[in-house]
Amino acid sequence: MIKQPVLETRRLLLRPLGLAHKVEIQKSAGEREIADTMISLPHPYPDGEAERYISRKLNEREAGSSVTYIIEKKEGKVFCGLIELRDLDYEHSLGVLSFWLAREAWGQGYMSEAVQMIVQYAFEELKLNRLYAYHMLRNPATGRVLEKNGFRQEGLLRQRVQKWDKYEDVTLMAILRQDV
Repeated sequence: MIKQPVLETRRLLLRPLGLAHKVEIQKSAGEREIADTMISLPHPYPDGEAERYISRKLNEREAGSSVTYIIEKKEGKVFCGLIELRDLDYEHSLGVLSFWLAREAWGQGYMSEAVQMIVQYAFEELKLNRLYAYHMLRNPATGRVLEKNGFRQEGLLRQRVQKWDKYEDVTLMAILRQDV
């Protein structure tokens, strides 16, 4: 099992994912605007999916292959979204960064703050050497968050995913420990 402490930024708390967060996840993930640019988030978000997602992520944490955090504003303990390191590969010291933000939290710099903290955690605590992330090309805001935090574009995966009957191009971005 992976050690998963609470992480703190100036305005946010990153708390380990738990079943207590299922209502907020179900509500936010169910919004079409959230699912629209998420590669694997379905819409409509099926009833009970948040609970299934949380159970899956807790099992992955136990197996040492994933850590998922709830992003929460310090002030008022307001749910803002999720951020995770998944597909952790300790043989090659790498993992995938994935995240989404509740619509009410868009445009306030929260995700950039959370990414900065999770990158630090990945390199210092998990001793990873490389993180990579994907985002749909038509979602440049995610690309800007990654770029602002030191990720560099490594490639364009043409028509990599199918979202709502349309093939979408996906950008691959990565950061190395030596880049920070």
